[in-house]
Amino acid sequence: MTVAAEFDLKQAVLVPGTFGPTEIRRITEAISKDPASYRVFREAVSELEGREELSPADYVRLGVCLYLVGRYHRAMDALRHGDGGALAHFYLARTLFALQQYEAAIEEYAAAKQAGYNADECAVARAEALRYAGKPQEALSVLDKLSGAVEQTAEYLYQRGATVAALGGNPNEVVALYERAVEVDRTHAGALFGLALENDRRGNDDTALELYKRSVSQFPGHVGPLLNLGLLYEDLEQFDRAVQCYQRILEIYPNEPRARLYLRDAQASGQMYYDEDAQRKRDRMSQVLNIPVTDFELSVRSRNCLQKMGVMTLGDLCRCTEQELLASKNFGETSLIEIKEMLASKGLRLGMLAAEKHTFETYEPESLTPDEQALLSRPISELALSVRARKCMIRLGISTIGELVRHTSDELLECKNFGVTSLNEVREKLAAHGLKLRGD
Repeated sequence: MTVAAEFDLKQAVLVPGTFGPTEIRRITEAISKDPASYRVFREAVSELEGREELSPADYVRLGVCLYLVGRYHRAMDALRHGDGGALAHFYLARTLFALQQYEAAIEEYAAAKQAGYNADECAVARAEALRYAGKPQEALSVLDKLSGAVEQTAEYLYQRGATVAALGGNPNEVVALYERAVEVDRTHAGALFGLALENDRRGNDDTALELYKRSVSQFPGHVGPLLNLGLLYEDLEQFDRAVQCYQRILEIYPNEPRARLYLRDAQASGQMYYDEDAQRKRDRMSQVLNIPVTDFELSVRSRNCLQKMGVMTLGDLCRCTEQELLASKNFGETSLIEIKEMLASKGLRLGMLAAEKHTFETYEPESLTPDEQALLSRPISELALSVRARKCMIRLGISTIGELVRHTSDELLECKNFGVTSLNEVREKLAAHGLKLRGD
């Protein structure tokens, strides 16, 4: 009896050879069975991306792998440098769909079919894109035209169920389609999520919880199931597990707004008390993170690179990864070692705040006077807020005045137990310093 050779994830990524739907399926199955292998996969993808010379086929392999790890913009760039074949078009469509560019994805699915990709798979995927584009009736028409073996696949059954649901169809028909999909493929993440959602809506918490857990165990992960599973864990007061769900999302989508908000709330709920000592420690850490990098004696090359990247403070550096720094022109290993030593002297390290990068800024440093910059760097405790308002600041991860003014009033009002009275208090405290919330 022959024993099948163990699948080598690293070799599948790095070694040129046959690379198509079968290899991609084996990659996703391997990581689903052993989540610890995801790190090996991600490191292999980084190694492939770092190579100086890539063939068109290498670019396609790289693009697919970047798509799988959620690096969609880089995946799109790699795929467009590829060989223009069927696989490149299909995964470019997948990437555009992930970026919510649904019309462009529909066009790429058509191009993939023209280039020779499985016509039925392209049609089912196009139906999904049409549904997300707000055209569920067109999506259903595409599915209705399909016949034969594809009608018995888990993906077809799932997409049909989701489309019927989008059209406001019979909920029992929707559930039946999802159940048939899971019978065909018990690991189908979409169908498991759909079933979990239907049970969640009906108050079947135990069944929904189990289905969500099965859905999120598949690779690549999806935001919806992880968010909903996290919320269910919060309802069960299992805050540590909820935190793990939100952190999994942020590992791939660092700026996902709901995950960031829910993570802070789950962490705060898990504490269930206001810890003054912990707040003082956060305030001290905030002061360290706001130290300008110009306060340190760095080499000219390092200073220039950091300036070009817009890195102004130690906190900005902690939000950068080694890969991001090394990707900067003229920034090499020597500069990296210098930066690491500087951070270590303050008990910090690169990447420790990578999930906290801000997607917006209200006050640009170059437009502020030194006094204004100093004011924004002060700890939030200097505003002398009430206990209720301070707890909201903890839940939102706000430790400085500068971080507070980057929030809108609506964002603050979403925080548990934070009402109009607390909002007016915050506005009055900020106005006393000549500041206001974003959007006020």
